[in-house]
Amino acid sequence: MSLLEIKGLGIEFGGLRAVHDVSFAMNEGEIVSVIGPNGAGKTTLFNMISGVYLPGSGKLMLEGKDVTGMEPHLLARRGLSRTFQNLQIFQQMTVLDNAITGYHLQERGSVLADLLNLPSSRHRAEAAREGAQKLLARVGLARAAEQEAGNLSYGALKRLEIARALALSPRVLLLDEPAAGCNAVETEEIDALIAEVAAEGVAILLVEHDMKMVMRISKHIVVLDHGEKIAEGDPATVSQNPAVIAAYLGTQEAEHADS
Repeated sequence: MSLLEIKGLGIEFGGLRAVHDVSFAMNEGEIVSVIGPNGAGKTTLFNMISGVYLPGSGKLMLEGKDVTGMEPHLLARRGLSRTFQNLQIFQQMTVLDNAITGYHLQERGSVLADLLNLPSSRHRAEAAREGAQKLLARVGLARAAEQEAGNLSYGALKRLEIARALALSPRVLLLDEPAAGCNAVETEEIDALIAEVAAEGVAILLVEHDMKMVMRISKHIVVLDHGEKIAEGDPATVSQNPAVIAAYLGTQEAEHADS
């Protein structure tokens, strides 16, 4: 049984087919990348898997259970966490407080306990703070814990968002363009972090435009074009697939024509 299984997912917007009949599966510790030209449907697929969009067709299976259409916070509690293409960071909060917010979905205490500042509430807050500090150390941000998040470099903000997603102790982690906007050094740091998390058994589903990074760390690659899967396989197989080459060459030729 696969840890995460996507079965024929599809969705339309205003009668226009955005994603159609996409299927693949992934297991513990695997890094699977979804690639394709701009507008291929990659982020739309991510939004269906993470519960942001309700699929129009198909199923999403997590550890053998049908979780299709489940809301994001419920999926997170079941072990599926994600980051976003556009940073979802609280810029005026400290780095540490941003990391702490990742623990909120794990809390099971009562509102009354929090209002009365009961020992159980204080214990949860202390545990969240300690956990967040460990995560920041893991992603190389321990020294920046008390800084405002808005003062961090873009690459550091990307690592902070990954740290917050890891606070949920996910079985499956979805990363939407984690290296976008990063320089070469920052990309290498994120690359190493992703590999480390996968080595601990977390299945990682990745959307990324940096093909060098994708080819370097992925075990399996799924290629989309115009919302449909046109190829999948290991990096060597995918890179030599004629349909993949045509899709990317077509995009490059269009860009040259516009310039």
